[in-house]
Amino acid sequence: MNIDIAKLLRWVLVETSHPGNVGSAARALKTMGFSDLRLINPKIKGVAASAEAIALASGAADVLESSLESNSLASAVEGCSLVLGLTSRDREFGPPALDWETARALISDATLSGRKVALLFGPERTGLDNDHLVLCTHRVWLDANPAYPSLNLAQALMVCAYTLRETLLRNAGEPHSLANREEMADFADPAAVAAMLEHWREGLEAIGYLDPANPKKLMPRIQALFARSRLHKKEIDLLRGIAKQMLLRK
Repeated sequence: MNIDIAKLLRWVLVETSHPGNVGSAARALKTMGFSDLRLINPKIKGVAASAEAIALASGAADVLESSLESNSLASAVEGCSLVLGLTSRDREFGPPALDWETARALISDATLSGRKVALLFGPERTGLDNDHLVLCTHRVWLDANPAYPSLNLAQALMVCAYTLRETLLRNAGEPHSLANREEMADFADPAAVAAMLEHWREGLEAIGYLDPANPKKLMPRIQALFARSRLHKKEIDLLRGIAKQMLLRK
C-alpha cells in the first residue's frame, strides 16, 4: 500500500479506558500498514507509555511512541474532509449513517485525492456519544450479528484496518479527476462546522429564537440538517456572516 496514502488516515481512540486496547490497536495498525494513532483524553494519562500497552503492542512500540495524546477531539479531526464515527448505536440526530462497505469507498476516494480522513472509536463501555458525533461527517456501523453487534475496541479497529487495507490496495490504480480533487478540497472540516454551529447558537439566542432555558432539540436538528449537506468552506463563511448579523441585534 502507498505509504503516502496510509499517512492520510488518522485512527482516533476517544476516552479509552484500558491500556491493553491502546497497545493492541497500535499492533493492528502497524500490521496493516498504518501508523497515525491519536489518543483523545484517555482515562490513564500517558497511556502509550504504560507497561500493559507496550506489552500488547508487541513489535509496534514505534506506533505507540509516535502516537499523539490530547484533550481536544477537535484538534484531532482538524483538516480532515471526512470524519467517520464508528458506532453501532442508532441516533435520532447526528450525521448521516453509512455501512462500512460504503464508508470504505468514500475513504478510498478521499485519500486517493490527497485528502485526510479520521476514523473515531469511542470509549469501551459507552461508545461515541452525541458530543463526539457532532465532529463527524458520518456515523458508520460494521455489519454484525444484530442480536449482539458488540466488538472489543481493538477487535473493531483491526477489522476496519484489515478491510480498509484491502480496499485501498484494490483501488490504488484508479484515476481521480481534477474536478473530484477540487470538490473534496473545498469541503469544510467538522471542526469548522462545529464552530459555526456554536456561532449560530449564540445568534439564535440573541434574536430570541432559541431559549437557553428550554432549548428542546433545536440545535441537534440544525446540526443534523447541516451534516446532511456536507458544507463547503464558502458556505461556512456565509452562515457565520448570518450569525454575526443576528448577534448585532442583541
